[in-house]
Amino acid sequence: MDRTAVDSSVLRSVGYDPAARLLELEFTGGPVYEYAGVPARVHRELLAAESHGRYFVRRIRGRYAYRRSATDR
Repeated sequence: MDRTAVDSSVLRSVGYDPAARLLELEFTGGPVYEYAGVPARVHRELLAAESHGRYFVRRIRGRYAYRRSATDR
């Protein structure tokens, strides 16, 4: 999955697969996590957010099932 680099102290890059509704987030600390069942709207709003980290905390963390990406291990 291609990811877009973002200017954030929390996130390094963001990717999205609309067919699978899978959001992939690379954190500045290194790990990459996949979030399942994420609507395209959430991906668009995350990329457009003034603060990507704040948007992640308020709208993504704790709301979607996630796992560490197999490509990150």
